[in-house]
Amino acid sequence: MSEVLLTDGAMVTVRQLTAADHDQVVALHKAMPDEDRYLRFFSMSVPPIDIFVTKVLDENAGVGAFDGHVLLGMAAYVVIQGSAPVTADVALVVAHQVQHHGIGTLLLEHLGSLARSHGVQRFTADVLPGNWRMLRVFSDMGLAVSTRPNFDVVKVDVDLVPGEGYLDAVAVRERVAATASLQPLFCPDSVTVIGAGRKPESIGHAVLSNILAGGFTGMVTAVNPHAREVLGVACYPSVSAIPNAPDLAVTCVPAAAVADVAAECGQVGVRALLVISSGLSTNPVQAKRLLDTVRQYGMRMVGPNCLGVVNSEVRLDASFAAGGLSAGEVGVVTQSGGIAIALLEQLRRLGLGVSTLVSTGDKYDVSGNDLLHWWESDIRTKVAVLYLESFGNPRKFSRLARHLARSKPVLAIRAGSTEAGQRAAASHTAATATPAVLREALFRQAGVIAVDRLSELTGTIALLSRQPLPNGNRVAVISNAGGAGVLAADACVQNGLIMPALSERTRGELKKVLPALASVHNPVDTTAVVADEIFNQALQIVLDDDQVDAVIAIAAPTALGDPSSAITAETDKTLIAVRLDQGNVVDWLNGLPCFADPGAAAVALGHAAERATWLRRPAGRVPDLPAVDATAARKVVRDHLATHSHGEWLEPEQVVALLRAFGLPVLGEMFAPDMETAVAAQREFDGPVAMKAVAAGLLHKSRGGGVRLGLAGSAEVRAAFEEFSGRFGPALHGVVVQPMVQPGRELLIGVTSDPTFGPLVVFGLGGVDTDMLDDRTARLVPVTDVDADEMLGAIRSARGVFTSDVDKQLVRDVLLRVARLAELLPEVAELDINPLVVGRDGGIVVDARVRIEPVRYTDPYLRRLR
Repeated sequence: MSEVLLTDGAMVTVRQLTAADHDQVVALHKAMPDEDRYLRFFSMSVPPIDIFVTKVLDENAGVGAFDGHVLLGMAAYVVIQGSAPVTADVALVVAHQVQHHGIGTLLLEHLGSLARSHGVQRFTADVLPGNWRMLRVFSDMGLAVSTRPNFDVVKVDVDLVPGEGYLDAVAVRERVAATASLQPLFCPDSVTVIGAGRKPESIGHAVLSNILAGGFTGMVTAVNPHAREVLGVACYPSVSAIPNAPDLAVTCVPAAAVADVAAECGQVGVRALLVISSGLSTNPVQAKRLLDTVRQYGMRMVGPNCLGVVNSEVRLDASFAAGGLSAGEVGVVTQSGGIAIALLEQLRRLGLGVSTLVSTGDKYDVSGNDLLHWWESDIRTKVAVLYLESFGNPRKFSRLARHLARSKPVLAIRAGSTEAGQRAAASHTAATATPAVLREALFRQAGVIAVDRLSELTGTIALLSRQPLPNGNRVAVISNAGGAGVLAADACVQNGLIMPALSERTRGELKKVLPALASVHNPVDTTAVVADEIFNQALQIVLDDDQVDAVIAIAAPTALGDPSSAITAETDKTLIAVRLDQGNVVDWLNGLPCFADPGAAAVALGHAAERATWLRRPAGRVPDLPAVDATAARKVVRDHLATHSHGEWLEPEQVVALLRAFGLPVLGEMFAPDMETAVAAQREFDGPVAMKAVAAGLLHKSRGGGVRLGLAGSAEVRAAFEEFSGRFGPALHGVVVQPMVQPGRELLIGVTSDPTFGPLVVFGLGGVDTDMLDDRTARLVPVTDVDADEMLGAIRSARGVFTSDVDKQLVRDVLLRVARLAELLPEVAELDINPLVVGRDGGIVVDARVRIEPVRYTDPYLRRLR
């Protein structure tokens, strides 16, 4: 069961239909007006539908949209027996009085997700040519739809594979609905503060005071049964006593009373709640009752246990933060009230301010994803800032953040480890999947700029707000203090920036204006004795160099002068200042962002260059890969789970079958349960072989002494088998025999699946280098062609690995195929290809292991509230 928002922000419940819904489903069909009935049944009368309804309900093949207990619409499918690909007839009915609210499209989205979980690959329907509304519902879904005339009807076929177009279409519909639902929360016409005390030290009093001081543009009331007015605002004994129900109710009552207050708010028509009160999460019964009440009445809620909400558009400061409303262009969502307070103060000092600030607290309802939707449509927000300690739906977050980041910088403060911790597994790949790695992969792919400190955050915001992005990462440093210039140069290199040599022309021009002792190389040292106007001339000369994309100008005031006043220029390049005697970490100097520390300036500039690079990066696509037999691969998984209900490591022959189904180049091998079979296998391969022990508990064969290479005859095979028998005893199940491969570069490609973040694909050095050098990079699925190219270049040893003796395209192809396997087979909990041996003309998977786990199908992109 899911609560879902319609296009106007109203809330409905979508769930699978059951036998208990039989009568309502039949009644829905019988209540259809003549026109709807004709379009649905091609007749003015309703045919007997009991058999159809019973079949759909028995097979769990229908979904319904409900307002409370009232069925608003239903969608169902019936599989066409023997169809290939698996195809189902689809039917849709929406009550006439609630049509045009997006219910039909919503039902088809949920039905499609349900059908995919049952293996259905295509919907088909016969539609009358005059039923343009139904035809439009199909075409607007975003799935691949084909239509063709078929006598007096239109035959519609819908491919249920959810491509990028479909996911984008779903996101747009969700954005429209979410934005509409958040209007009474962020832009209310009226607000009441429930629990507004007369004592200044009470939170309710502070929130009401801030609302009034901020100059809220709407009507303000308060609820306090013991007062007629507080701060000059009329008080009422209860919400129901207020003459007109407010849009937004701010609750500052004790935790035990919150659920009752929420119920009263819902009953009188309050549309949004801001729950400042804390202590709900320690009482699961009250917490559930609060959320159930919010859902029952279709309200949106921020909190509980939060600082509040600020929206400068309507001058709403519904928080208990000090300092007053500071309007600006920065949107902030944070789970921490303390972070919100600190950030508000730093932005206020810089004169930047906020457009919207939401302290989500315990995040029962409104989350970071909601704010990403809101900011997409909010033209006042120029920069988005996130502090998220956990991710409810990271895969949806990734799509939303990536879309927003194309138009506005999105910054995130790295929080502590999430609950999605490292699985206790022994593969090389799983050892990589720490919470930090998962989060970094998420941010990197979404174009989110991740920072570690508040000072780093505000410095980066200042730079992005007031300076153009650099066209590249080539930076020049100019200073009147040589040591500071050296520190800046080191910091630039450490933050991924390049310190290029200045052109001969630039050096010549600098020599003309600077003292003889000055250094005209990058970093430029003007010496401390230059006059302000000379420093400015030198700065302009450096800015005019075509080899330079950005400049850091550093000033150290001395008794001889202060060149900081000269740090200004007419330029379209990125220019930032450093003033070494500055008290604040970041401030303004002649309209430029000015830092107290050269290192901090380089960090901010590195983030700006990172964003510029990401914006220039092609979006990428998940390529179509030939020779992929997903059906055969699913059969391997299904057969394994049929005999191992809890899942475990696949047998070697199952691993080979699974990888070959995805077109991966797997080395031939034979499993030998005993010595003589192993000898026979070596003879069949007719050459030197590798022999690997298959023993209980032996995961890392090389490390555990379970690998012997270059066995050239039966005597050597027998000796190796006896050695394994002595080493592993009864745990030895047999051996795998493989032909020896030509030497090549050994690489690792693997997958580990996190229950929250989904599959993570890892690439790096393999073989004996895997643990010793720990040179790896990772991306979350889906992995695009651009992601794959970046991964190949992201490991530290990339230049040494991809020489003319290594087939880079083969590695790229294997990487994309493994990523596709992980995307299509969520049951793959771990996959370890180590090594993939690659030479000049190709490569081979020499060793691989795969662990399977049963999973419950989830659709991370389905529209529903968290």
